[in-house]
Amino acid sequence: MKFIELAGKTLLEMKGVDALNVDELRKLGMTETSVVRINRQGDIEIRRADRWDVIGGLLGDYEHRIREATGMDWA
Repeated sequence: MKFIELAGKTLLEMKGVDALNVDELRKLGMTETSVVRINRQGDIEIRRADRWDVIGGLLGDYEHRIREATGMDWA
């Protein structure tokens, strides 16, 4: 599966995170230093000490927004 990996800070600052707002992301344990990845289906996964957890998803034109916010493409 292909992902774009980014810092929690980037996702927290990104406009239009859709279903989750910043407060909800923080309640789920996301911080500015969290390691986060987004798959091509728009699932948001956060790196925990021993696993990846799916904590939500992006909707709409998220592919363009993720590439624009990170400067990265799916790898």
